Amino acid sequence: INMATGQLFLDTDGFQSVEKKKPSQEEATDQDAKLLAEIRQLDDDIDDEEMSRKIRRIEECTEHILEYQKKHPDKASELHTFLDYYLPTTMKLLKSYSLLERQSYQGENIVASRHDIEEILGTLVHAFEKQLDQLFAADAVDISSDITVLETMIAKDGLSHQQGMNLHL
Repeated sequence: INMATGQLFLDTDGFQSVEKKKPSQEEATDQDAKLLAEIRQLDDDIDDEEMSRKIRRIEECTEHILEYQKKHPDKASELHTFLDYYLPTTMKLLKSYSLLERQSYQGENIVASRHDIEEILGTLVHAFEKQLDQLFAADAVDISSDITVLETMIAKDGLSHQQGMNLHL
């Protein structure tokens, strides 16, 4: 099994290393724009307003995550699971929902499948929001550390507001 490509080889004669070609910045931008346009189209295609609200939030989070990826290509490993599993699977579910919603006959299986997708979409919105928030976790720690050091230095040098007030008394 080639874990990098997900390929199964029954003997070593057929195994050759397959390297993924990294898309150029322009190709990546085009792919991102197409993906976001596809999400918008699915939102337009789906009549259910609650589903549309969730889809719009997924689109918003996805757009921010893709922007972050462009600005921080060194953080690609943090986005691997999101981009290679969560996002494609979410798109597949949304396409299925759109197809099921358009069926003239809404039998038990269709209604149950739509309900399942509606339920998981709330979980997906939360997951997308959490993924976006996690991208900024390291920045938040750095900012917090900078503030702590700055406050310590100000106090050490006698420049804090509280110390200044005590001098005037």
